[in-house]
Amino acid sequence: MHLGFAETDGRLFRLTPRILMLASAYLASNSISDILQPAVERLSAEVGEACSAAILDGDDVIMIAHAAPNRVLNLAAQIGFRLPAIASSLGRVLLAALDERQLEDRLAHIALQKLTPMTIVDRAQLRLTIRKVREDGYSLVDQEVELGFRSISVPLRRLDGHVIASLNIGAHSRRCTLDTMRSVFLPKLQALATELQNQMI
Repeated sequence: MHLGFAETDGRLFRLTPRILMLASAYLASNSISDILQPAVERLSAEVGEACSAAILDGDDVIMIAHAAPNRVLNLAAQIGFRLPAIASSLGRVLLAALDERQLEDRLAHIALQKLTPMTIVDRAQLRLTIRKVREDGYSLVDQEVELGFRSISVPLRRLDGHVIASLNIGAHSRRCTLDTMRSVFLPKLQALATELQNQMI
């Protein structure tokens, strides 16, 4: 409140528009976002679906770049939007990049919530699912975060091979089959990740 980022009516607190200065400062200081935003915009225009890039932040992933065609109705997903890492394709790619000890620690402490009837909440099954993501090099999640929505993600690596973010394409399940996600969208994501790796120092 003293700095002007929050205000109160004497009972409840709320953020002020000044809080956007913090987001702007982060995005301005993060050269990765400058590279990723035009990249996801280009891919979104090419495939006609929503595309995002995200990083791990605690138990969530947070989008640092996002683009979507006008017909996509999910207005909540944008830069700064958070998703549970354990249930999203963006998050599972990043969890798969952790070493085994780090992954076990996350799985032991992370809160599991059944967001849809499809959400995996069994820790043993999640462990196997994330290890398969590690082997396959991508994650495909079908309606585990939101009914009617599926997404596919790949890791984005620096030149030294370290995973720094995940890239994804998400689509409505009525519009896009699982086969389309794998056969059409996955190669495009992998090609973009390879192209961007040369710019990730």
